Amino acid sequence: METWLAEIMSEFGYMGIMFLIAIENIFPPIPSEVILTFGGFMTTTSKLSIIGVITSATAGSVIGAIVLYVIGLQLDVERLEKIVDRWGHILRITKNDIHKADAWFDKYGPWTVFFCRFVPLIRSLISVPAGMSNMNVGLFLLFTTIGTLIWNIVLVYLGASVGGSWEVIVEYMEIYSKVIYALLFLLVIVLLYLFIKRKK
Repeated sequence: METWLAEIMSEFGYMGIMFLIAIENIFPPIPSEVILTFGGFMTTTSKLSIIGVITSATAGSVIGAIVLYVIGLQLDVERLEKIVDRWGHILRITKNDIHKADAWFDKYGPWTVFFCRFVPLIRSLISVPAGMSNMNVGLFLLFTTIGTLIWNIVLVYLGASVGGSWEVIVEYMEIYSKVIYALLFLLVIVLLYLFIKRKK
């Protein structure tokens, strides 16, 4: 993988980084943590600059987020209501539940998008519900860009600071991911319990 990434970044430079990150957002074949930390490392062995890597990676993330946001727009509340009409009795979901979730996202959506940009995997997928709730595109782009920029700055600088030991950062990020996933799993269990309890 290291050789492959090095070839792409060496041959295509910032455009290659932007492409890799955009694809990672839509269909993550390689985690952004790997691309960003390796990109940081490349600034120590090539003509790539830290600012250039951060800028191109951020542009790629925003492009990928826009694609997922547009997909979310196609799955609006009306379409979800049709799904509930057909499968709601099995899923134990009502139209009222959809409207409540939509109202919640309307109220807290921008901050949800911002904080989810720091959660691996979910950082990309959060763009879909943002589109589904018809979140203001300006706010979506603003909070997506800010959250993405912070994430990119941290990982690129870490990759540049450790140089050839960039894989150590990836290992720590894997631990971070596992902790976050465990916490999210517990949160989902609690929310499901409360939801079922309220239904009963």
